[in-house]
Amino acid sequence: MNDILEPIFRRRAVKVFDPVEIPQEVREQILNAARHAPSSFNMQPYRFYWVQSPAKRKTVAKLCMGQKPAETATALVVAVSDIGSMHATSRGQVEWMRKSGFSDEKIRDYERTAKVGRIIFMPGPFGIFGGLKWSIFRLVNLWKTFGMPPVSRQGIFKWAAKGTSLACQNLMIAAEALGLHSCPMEGFDGRRLAKFLGLSSRHHEIVMVIAIGRKSCDYSETPQWRRPFEATVTVL
Repeated sequence: MNDILEPIFRRRAVKVFDPVEIPQEVREQILNAARHAPSSFNMQPYRFYWVQSPAKRKTVAKLCMGQKPAETATALVVAVSDIGSMHATSRGQVEWMRKSGFSDEKIRDYERTAKVGRIIFMPGPFGIFGGLKWSIFRLVNLWKTFGMPPVSRQGIFKWAAKGTSLACQNLMIAAEALGLHSCPMEGFDGRRLAKFLGLSSRHHEIVMVIAIGRKSCDYSETPQWRRPFEATVTVL
């Protein structure tokens, strides 16, 4: 099997881990793989909290309702959608383009695209702008074909969660390829975990918590079942 495909097919949600040290180099490789996931407009609307100190890991595990993967993992990664970072991200890309020798024309093109994106993604106070933009886009869509952009704060968080989830998948595949195992968890006390991490409900939303470590020698995996190929794939 192809070396890239092998970790994808081998990856499983491991429920019990044995203690293992994760070197800084390996940690950075895993997180860098997450950062290189596809991202709409290259906005990268996410932030990862790598929790490895025993005391903080114990607190986060408790907020994950004491699930076995959270209690036994070497590290817990809290994946957070971060819609408050978009302006800083676009400014950072412009600075990078200037230092990398991009032409003035390409930089201006990107700045225009980023400006349009900010206008589209800005819901405004109490969602007023979002409602107005939705009405305009819906009206135009009656005779013109185009994708409906996220215009409400809820829609923007949904958009950001998609990008965050893509990054999470990269993270778990990278961990598998480096000889570690993982378990994504959606069971957690979001309000208390956000408070523990100092997150803002205006800009942040926790998508999942990923337990990372080495699969326990005593842990036996049950055979994996997937829906039949023809039940999930349609070729047109």
